Amino acid sequence: MNVFKYHHHCRPQILGSLLLNHFIGECPSISSRNGSKQCFATHSEDQHMTEFMEYLDSLKNYEKLGVPRGAGTDSDDGFDLGRMRRLMERLGNPQSKFKAIHIAGTKGKGSIAAFLSNILRAEGYSVGCYTSPHIETLRERISLGRSGEMVSGKALNSLFKRNKEVFDQSVELEHGRISHFEVLTAMAFSLFAQENVDVAVIEAGLGGARDATNIICSSGLAAAVITSIGEEHMAALGGSLESIAMAKAGIIKRGCPTILGGSFLPRIEYILRDKALSMSSPVIAVSDPGNRSTIKGVNMLNGGLCQCCDIVIQIDNEFVELLDVNLRMLGRHQLQNAATATCVILTLRNLGWRISDASIRSGLEQTFLIGRSHFLAAKEAEVLGLPGATILLDGAHTKDSAKALVDTIQMAFPEARLALVIAMASDKNHVDFAREFLQGGKLECVVLTEAHIGGGKSRTTSAAFLRDCWIQASIELGIPISLETKDAEVSFTSKLENRPVLTTETSLLHAIKIAAEILKQRTKGQQSLVVVSGSLHAVSMVLSSLHS
Repeated sequence: MNVFKYHHHCRPQILGSLLLNHFIGECPSISSRNGSKQCFATHSEDQHMTEFMEYLDSLKNYEKLGVPRGAGTDSDDGFDLGRMRRLMERLGNPQSKFKAIHIAGTKGKGSIAAFLSNILRAEGYSVGCYTSPHIETLRERISLGRSGEMVSGKALNSLFKRNKEVFDQSVELEHGRISHFEVLTAMAFSLFAQENVDVAVIEAGLGGARDATNIICSSGLAAAVITSIGEEHMAALGGSLESIAMAKAGIIKRGCPTILGGSFLPRIEYILRDKALSMSSPVIAVSDPGNRSTIKGVNMLNGGLCQCCDIVIQIDNEFVELLDVNLRMLGRHQLQNAATATCVILTLRNLGWRISDASIRSGLEQTFLIGRSHFLAAKEAEVLGLPGATILLDGAHTKDSAKALVDTIQMAFPEARLALVIAMASDKNHVDFAREFLQGGKLECVVLTEAHIGGGKSRTTSAAFLRDCWIQASIELGIPISLETKDAEVSFTSKLENRPVLTTETSLLHAIKIAAEILKQRTKGQQSLVVVSGSLHAVSMVLSSLHS
């Protein structure tokens, strides 16, 4: 059972003040979404894979177009796993040449994949990691080896050229239905086999049962991980939490251990456990008796913010007690993800894998993902034309992830006044997302804007539609807002007292400047924070602008 506590000695308001008033530093070398190390710079490597990128762009891309209704269910109109199996057979079934940890779930997949990859690398294993989506470059989705470096553009393009004839043949034989994600997944698995990795950590794209990554057979699966079940991609996955749970449970394989992150509603956990029972798959849950995870406080460490945690996990004969672990990934949800990763590692130790407690600690502490509780450095804020502003980027885009972000901000900066800049995809629950922030308090303004989703406009939600959703949420909650329709150059001091300002701006970068200006006018020296959220694609646009 997870119990979260805070040291009364921690005084997070002081730490928050220190960070907000003195967040200074060079652009750091940190982990990308798949746990690989990268430094924010122009991606010169991308020029070496122009041919491959052009080929991918010629294929159907559901990230850009949106996922069709029922695509992730067992229907005639759904994703065709048989098509993926036939493609892999033509490539020589590279997925059979390495052990894999397969991760499905509504939230937390990328974080758990990064934690696991870094722990295994700390022990000396050669690790392949495959995640989605990416923030700045497609290469972030694939990392290889003991160093955790993302794949090079040259390596991707070279492999593509060797396999292009197979891809062309598959596109023809499958009547043009081969997708962007299927080819990229096939490329990742081929790279892992080519590099002879010890283990691959694989994040499912959507659902599980019919996802292109779900071609791993039981003999190749080290563990299946289900992180959480929430209301995302409802139409694609059957329209209910139960149907979503059944889709995610599709990664469970006969005789292979299943690790449950959670927490889950009882009826949802029953579905997952019942599927595991039918597959003779032992179930390990973070919520099992004897497991506990505790946030003890928030600290400044090496110029950044971290949360000091205790993680105690026991699985059969394996036990680990990690005290005072300094997680750079902030929030209760990230502690849950760290505990889930630790459960997976102890499950592997039970199977005979060599992984020390020291490697677990090192991997957990090294992990940080761009776009997750990600503060811009002072020089980056200056590049955006906002010297002195504290800007937080977070790709939260569901009700649950919005609540997690609100809780994290309240934990680290309980006194800070907030300005939100929100851009979202069209297939999200915009009203529920808004409700979490409106209920969180300390809002000075919300600037609703737009971001290209997956590189295109078809899934972009208009700022005007988002405004209507936020107005609806404010009415339902009985929380008054001040609707501002003036030009951005006009002063916002004419607002109603104690009401957050709600306005729109179609340009994301201009929206950030508007938010910072409103915050400056309304807070007059108080602690303040500009938060950009609603989509990882919005985060990507901000980061890309820093070196354009």
